[in-house]
Amino acid sequence: MAKRVKLDPINQQVDIETNDNLLSGLLAKDLNVWKECGGRGMCSTCHVFITEGMESLSPVNRREIRTMEVITTANKCSRLACQARVIGEGVVVEIPAGMYVSEIENIEDLIGSRAKENILHPINGSILVEKGKLVTRTMITQLKDTQIEVSEYMAKIQDA
Repeated sequence: MAKRVKLDPINQQVDIETNDNLLSGLLAKDLNVWKECGGRGMCSTCHVFITEGMESLSPVNRREIRTMEVITTANKCSRLACQARVIGEGVVVEIPAGMYVSEIENIEDLIGSRAKENILHPINGSILVEKGKLVTRTMITQLKDTQIEVSEYMAKIQDA
């Protein structure tokens, strides 16, 4: 039986089958949520905040705890949408604002522009470029280095 989950701050709702993860509902709504690690709980791209109904989700598992330890924006309300299974009613999910560096098709195009939203690191969720900041050539080099770092990390966990 489906459970209704509220999505903030967009004020939408989505029905998620009992025991399905939050990620399935977020993807069904075409939201800006990635699953860089393929939903294995090893990156931060599906990190969300649970503002209500934490008790209506499956308990946090060890993999999720380990991953959230490196997410710089994580707090006591944090969950990975790929790991949090819906078991009851009353869940309210807040999606963190930002864009992951892995979503940017051509980083070079950003030089000289202002970031339209925070640009986030896909592994730890840290803000690489703040919203409204001018993107410089130095930042582009750092973003490219981050893309390489992420690619290498993802290749390692795919082999594991």
